[in-house]
Amino acid sequence: MSQDSLQLYCSSNGDKWLLCRDERGLPVVRHVPNAASAGTISDVAVEQFLASGHFGPEHDALLERIAGLVPSGESPGPDHRIDHQTTLEPLLLTATRVCTFAQQRRLTNASGFFFRRGERLFLVTSRHVVIDAPSQHFPDRLELELHVDAANLGASEWFSVPLYAAGQSLWRQGIDDGGEIDVAIIEIRRSALPRGASYYAFGPEHLAGPRQMTPIGASLLIVGFPLGFHDSLHHLPVVRQGVLASAFGLRFQGKGCFVTDARTHRGTSGAPVVMSARSGEDAPGELPWVLLGVHSSTIDMGTRDLQLDESLGLNSAWYADILMTLTDH
Repeated sequence: MSQDSLQLYCSSNGDKWLLCRDERGLPVVRHVPNAASAGTISDVAVEQFLASGHFGPEHDALLERIAGLVPSGESPGPDHRIDHQTTLEPLLLTATRVCTFAQQRRLTNASGFFFRRGERLFLVTSRHVVIDAPSQHFPDRLELELHVDAANLGASEWFSVPLYAAGQSLWRQGIDDGGEIDVAIIEIRRSALPRGASYYAFGPEHLAGPRQMTPIGASLLIVGFPLGFHDSLHHLPVVRQGVLASAFGLRFQGKGCFVTDARTHRGTSGAPVVMSARSGEDAPGELPWVLLGVHSSTIDMGTRDLQLDESLGLNSAWYADILMTLTDH
């Protein structure tokens, strides 16, 4: 190994990623598996590593190193240290990037958000993020990316959330007359969070009430990480705009969900679907948004002619009031 190698990231299980040079002197990202996995060391060219689309913590670490390579005398670009309490939309800090793992093997990217019930804190995501038998998706833990400095959006840490203990699942999921509900929650001990963890959480007051007017075609936002894409410098999600495409309050096709018309991708599963709270209509303080649902997946027609017909561009979102049931003691 070259003496001028630079460690980029070390995961909680001991895997390491290093920035170094290969035998030809070209820069590469070297993956050094932990001893228990008995894996082999591998090198990937920097440009290939950046173009891989995985967007993991090791990817972010490399981008941060590159961003810091600004010669003195030139403008350093945007200031990382900003007071997000006054300049950043709080909605962006409700969502968190989720990565799923099976032991040391990274599986998928997804989205999630925080919900509080009294003093208890929960992570909300799609149920198929934590288990999905049809696709043989069986992770045993999640990793969440959290901001850890209220004045520095560039500072983040990954927080590991186990999915099982003593052979029992730690998440909750719901079921009703229409079948399984594609929403899962897992309680998070606040005391276990990284020091300085900075986030916003929805609460019961953000759920749509029985008199909430949500007309068809109403403008919605979906806050998440499509294909893992995000602001990797400030560790923030992106927002897709959509509209309500079915009658809100009715169970679409007998299930506890409604339909949105929005452009979404894999990795958005588990994202909050929100609508701006009207001014003066009991807007919930510093987070003036109504939490309508949890984005699940795209909807398509099995009979669609792939040559002639475009995708429907529609999505299912499960009503957020299920969170009150799932967070009951």
